[in-house]
Amino acid sequence: MERFIENTMYASRWLLAPIYLGLSIAVLLLGIKFFQEAFHTLPLVFSLKEADLVLVVLSLVDMALVGGLLVMVMLSGYENFVSQIDIEEGKEKLEWLGKLDSGSLKQKVAASIVAISSIHLLKAFMNAQQIPDNKLMWYVIIHLTFVLSALGMAYVDRMNKH
Repeated sequence: MERFIENTMYASRWLLAPIYLGLSIAVLLLGIKFFQEAFHTLPLVFSLKEADLVLVVLSLVDMALVGGLLVMVMLSGYENFVSQIDIEEGKEKLEWLGKLDSGSLKQKVAASIVAISSIHLLKAFMNAQQIPDNKLMWYVIIHLTFVLSALGMAYVDRMNKH
């Protein structure tokens, strides 16, 4: 009975596979939105103010960071929790694939969230005249919370390695 339960629990890791596959669909959707925004902006590029163009570019960078985060979580999560990804010999393989354990992945995700939050905060500051001060204050507080959380996780991870 114990062996059956252990085998069932171990096999249940495959329930995560459709979730990671779903993340690849999210990357596709994000790519569609990225190009929709880029193509929407293209005809307006000469009439946009510089600040507005910078905001659009920041949005595109934000989407690229989120896409990279999705790929990192999808591939390393699959490798850490489901099965090793076997890439054919001679095919291009991401250098970090197989090297990110769950602790490293957590650090990368935290750093990505801080970067994404930084872009959102920069966009808010560039548009500060239309945003109430108390809302800007909350943006800063939330961003600092992300930064402190990332630093705290890095500190705990470092303590665990020693």
